[in-house]
Amino acid sequence: MSCRSQYLRTVNYQGDGLRAGACWDEGDLAKPQILIDTAHGDSHPGSIHLGRLAEEAKLSVAESRGKAALYAVTDMCDGIAMAHDGMNYSLVSREIMAFMYEIHALASPFDGCLFMASCDKSIPAQLMAMLRLDLPSVHVPGGAMLSGPDFMSSEILYGAGDRFAKGELTQQALSYYTMNCCPSAGACQFMGTASTMQTMSEALGLSLPGNALVPAYGMHINRYARQAGRQIVANAGQDLRPRRFMTKKNFVNALTVHAALGGSTNALLHLPAIAHEVGIEISQEEFDAVNRRTPVLVSFKTGGQWPTELFWYAGGVPAVMRELGDMLHLDAMTVTGKTAGENLADLENSGWFQAVQSYLVNYRLTPSDIIKTRRKPVKPQGNIRILKGNLAPDGAVIKLSGVDEAIHSFQGEAKVFDSEEEAVAALLRGDIGPGTAVFIRGEGPKGSGMPEMLRTTEAFWNMPELSKSVALFTDGRFSGATRGPAVGHIAPEAAEGGPIAYLEDGDLIKMDVAARRLDVVGVNGLPVPPEEVERVFAVRKARKPSLPTKADTPVLRLYKKLALGTDRGGGFGL
Repeated sequence: MSCRSQYLRTVNYQGDGLRAGACWDEGDLAKPQILIDTAHGDSHPGSIHLGRLAEEAKLSVAESRGKAALYAVTDMCDGIAMAHDGMNYSLVSREIMAFMYEIHALASPFDGCLFMASCDKSIPAQLMAMLRLDLPSVHVPGGAMLSGPDFMSSEILYGAGDRFAKGELTQQALSYYTMNCCPSAGACQFMGTASTMQTMSEALGLSLPGNALVPAYGMHINRYARQAGRQIVANAGQDLRPRRFMTKKNFVNALTVHAALGGSTNALLHLPAIAHEVGIEISQEEFDAVNRRTPVLVSFKTGGQWPTELFWYAGGVPAVMRELGDMLHLDAMTVTGKTAGENLADLENSGWFQAVQSYLVNYRLTPSDIIKTRRKPVKPQGNIRILKGNLAPDGAVIKLSGVDEAIHSFQGEAKVFDSEEEAVAALLRGDIGPGTAVFIRGEGPKGSGMPEMLRTTEAFWNMPELSKSVALFTDGRFSGATRGPAVGHIAPEAAEGGPIAYLEDGDLIKMDVAARRLDVVGVNGLPVPPEEVERVFAVRKARKPSLPTKADTPVLRLYKKLALGTDRGGGFGL
């Protein structure tokens, strides 16, 4: 028994009696006590299978002479929350789940923790909790969903309601897509935030090598759960705590893998929040710098070609890390007790790469069809750019995948909305014409909880007459599935008095991606010099325009009161 549970039990003998009431016997009480905490629930496909995986891990903990206790804090699904006020709860759910995982781990004398999740906010919540707790811990990503027919994924339903309403989609087609786009458990099949954060868990060294995006419908994922159960008992015995090996090197590795995979912009919120738990700062500029030097090696859906299950069969994160080679810190320590380089060597020597890649024969593909080389990449640089200027003094984020190069240099007149609902309604009425700079403000962390604007981006994407000439700007955020020209995370946000709060219809907006600039360059449709823009905005600020109050509940009020800016991860400033 490790010292933590042994010590705490000497001051809490009644706890043993209560465990006995939960069918623990004296032999169980003497074993290392392992918390298995998951996001299991009937909430969505990414969580529904985690109970089964937890049972697999529980068996291997027992086989390793530990005693496991199963807990759960299920998560919400951003796809189900899309297009209504439920999306306001998405980012705050990360903070609340992290608190609950912290409470579970510290309210009992556990010797180690095994966490399981598949999706957008539950994974960063668990990784934050792991580093905050600093108990021996292992993370288990919940794997990738099976693709539908013709590699169909859930993205096919984004904007489907609009197409159906316009008569562009029949009821039969809508029903077919609905019933076939999500044919199994696991994270959605594209490189959205769920898939991104699974890869980040592995790249950080907090989960087992090869675990991220393993197909959730086969036996491989069960074996990873079993292996993780054995690993956590070993880590508890060695008192291997995350803070003893997590350094800036681990986070640079994650940033580099993120760039190589064209990962979600939401990682710019989650990785800084995770790093904050160990006192490491990650700036937006670091994301930009890493993307400048890192090639994109995989063309993922939504904007690209491949679903995530085929990526795993091509070798997954280990194959990408092997290809990146000297661009990574392969001496960074990991949850296995070995370095990232040693983990890759173990996979190579065990025949793991050959075994998983052999499945691609079924698809008449080779690994090089999916994971490209540094010499011949999908793109020579990553997709993330950080823009700054008089409209975004603290930065804004654009992801270039799916963005026509013609719009990298954009100028247009602003049309300003104080909610996503207003913007979508105007779009569907035909009130937005080509060349417009559409702004949605009041959607940052302190404004409304920072919901995704996927409803708006998909509406634009399904209007070819606008999708290559209209740009969307917001202090909110975007889904990892976002397509088209969209700039988010504008900081300071409107609720903090950022320049976006004082923008008016007709102001001229200029975006220059190559120069990393986002500026107001005119007023009332007329170009003016920067000093005149500054004067006009000072006058507007003196009037103190008030944004409409968003729908509120106690948890949203708490989040808006405590949330940090998007440039610092949007977490509680505690």
